[in-house]
Amino acid sequence: MENPNLSIVILNYNVKELLLNCLQSIFKNKGKENWQIIVVDNASSDGSVEAVKEKYEIASSPSAPRNDDVVELVENKSNLGFSAGNNAGVKKAKAPVVLFLNPDTVVVDGAIQKSLAYLLSNPDIGALTCRVELPDGKMDYSCHRGFPTPWNAFAYFSGLSKLFPHFPIFSGYTASHLDINNTHEIDCLTGAFLMVRKIAGDQINWWDTDYFWNGEDIEFCYSLKEKGWKIFFYADAKIIHYKGSSAGKEKARTISHGASAMRIFYRKHYYEKYPPIFRDLILAGIKLLEHYRKAKLWISQ
Repeated sequence: MENPNLSIVILNYNVKELLLNCLQSIFKNKGKENWQIIVVDNASSDGSVEAVKEKYEIASSPSAPRNDDVVELVENKSNLGFSAGNNAGVKKAKAPVVLFLNPDTVVVDGAIQKSLAYLLSNPDIGALTCRVELPDGKMDYSCHRGFPTPWNAFAYFSGLSKLFPHFPIFSGYTASHLDINNTHEIDCLTGAFLMVRKIAGDQINWWDTDYFWNGEDIEFCYSLKEKGWKIFFYADAKIIHYKGSSAGKEKARTISHGASAMRIFYRKHYYEKYPPIFRDLILAGIKLLEHYRKAKLWISQ
């Protein structure tokens, strides 16, 4: 595809049917837009690659014939995780704006076009997300967050943010004090729908591969903010997110990855800012949370 104005990177792992539904929704909304669509597969074993090859024309080279249903396919030989997998897709991206889109999402009502237009009309915005809704109509909290500072994390896990959702001092992580019906700046968005200027992504060297799975979107946003870019929640567009589909059969590993991400982010950005006793208590708290979540999972099974 020559000179696309948007590159869409979809990282897939064993969610064949959801991936096909996602692609179908993109092409249904695409029209004649000049988009480059890149599917990166992390060594799926469910026939995802074969299904994409069967349904869509695969662009095997820059000179491949173009029609409305062309997909570029990257086949990783192993499961590289979220960060490294998406970075493999970025290497193929040709457009000045890149959209990272989860395969367990469905695009509706021109959400991509609306989001792209808003991003391009505001040059100080480095990245944005739209409203990401769960199938029951509730908003996925991950698309509208603050950074998990030690205080924000304590307020969240202690339940203070639920008790006082409209008080900024307690809702720093959930950002529930901000009006989700209006577009505004936020600290952190979700990797399920992350639209970013390529120049901004280049400045932070894209996804941090210290994270395998979970927490990498927070790191991504933190790095963009350090470079002076704004991050926005765009309220006038939405997608549907069938959250947790890739992780559904690996819940224990998901808990471990989540705890690992907390430790990595905390050590990178907050560890040296606190006295030794306090910072080690935080690490102990993360470990305790991990054990609690695993015990709760074991009891429920």
